[in-house]
Amino acid sequence: MDRPSPEDYQTPLTRWGRIWRVLGMLVIVAIAWPPIADDQWHDQRPLFWLDVALGVTAFVLVRYRRRWPLAIALVIAALSAFSAIAAGPAVLAAVSLATGRRYWQLALVGAVNMVAGQTLVEIQAGNGEPAWLTLLVNAVFTIAVLGWGMYIGSRRELIWTLRHRAERAEEEQEFRVSQARSNERARIAREMHDVLAHRISQISMHAGALGFREDLSADEMRASASVIQEKAHEALTDLRGVLGVLRDDQTGELVTAPQPTYADLPLLVGEAGSSGLRVDYHDLLEPSGQPVPDVVGRTIYRIVQEGITNARKHAPGSLLTIEVSGSPDDGVDIVLRNPVGFGISETPGAGLGLVGLSERAELRGGRLEHGRDGSVFVLHGWIPWAA
Repeated sequence: MDRPSPEDYQTPLTRWGRIWRVLGMLVIVAIAWPPIADDQWHDQRPLFWLDVALGVTAFVLVRYRRRWPLAIALVIAALSAFSAIAAGPAVLAAVSLATGRRYWQLALVGAVNMVAGQTLVEIQAGNGEPAWLTLLVNAVFTIAVLGWGMYIGSRRELIWTLRHRAERAEEEQEFRVSQARSNERARIAREMHDVLAHRISQISMHAGALGFREDLSADEMRASASVIQEKAHEALTDLRGVLGVLRDDQTGELVTAPQPTYADLPLLVGEAGSSGLRVDYHDLLEPSGQPVPDVVGRTIYRIVQEGITNARKHAPGSLLTIEVSGSPDDGVDIVLRNPVGFGISETPGAGLGLVGLSERAELRGGRLEHGRDGSVFVLHGWIPWAA
């Protein structure tokens, strides 16, 4: 963070702040003026009234010390050379200027105040003290005043910096929370697409068969309707499983069943086969004694699930070949192949499934590629074992 200017961290004046500053100036006047006021009144009455006039002028000018700090500090310091009453405003103006900690200004105002102090002593006080002693006292007092102002400015800057760092940290925290929320929404959207697209494609296939077949008996119609009802119920169950993470803020646990892993892949393939899709599944993972990490298994499951869904929608009746291979050292390869050109189902698709899977694979440090290889559609993914 760049260093702020004095105007940035200067505190606004409150009513009490103005009062104690005026009281402080009056205390300084009460110390500096009485020793010479009596002599002025009896021996040098013009100096008495000059002192009062210049002192009142200094009290008026000091109100503008924040608007023109250097000019006001110099003018009041010059007035204090002929007025002990102006000593109070001169101290306040010097302290106010010193809070800015611009050293050339401090040197200039300090020198003018030193000269003014010496002049006042020589012209009006005339106490007979050695010049070196009055000069030493004057120097110590001036340094103390400027040092006090620098301390106040440093403290104000520190408070200002800490406050702005805290505000910036809060803004960054809010941004991270918002970003995490957006990422979580995107993740949930991907989960919902992967889950529901798979189930709804099953429902669409069974419902399409009912509309196409005219030779089914009443029992067969009821059996098919029962399958559709079961798949719809499974879709709702899966949807509750995805949305359950949004409702349990205290424990962080899933409200319903856990997300699928690699161990659930044979069940997914078997279910696809039982619903009428021709599937040839090969599990070629090298046995290593290490279970597939859950996050890796879940990504593999979603890739295979999307491949099955796409085969149902875009290549009904074709043979889908699924091959999973790899090892902990080489990562996991997932290859799905199915011929194209066997017709298109009426199940609509937005084309976002493969996009979401590509993002999911990249988040795990892997990749996902898809395209045609002649008359065969190939979906090829690779996921690192320790993703």
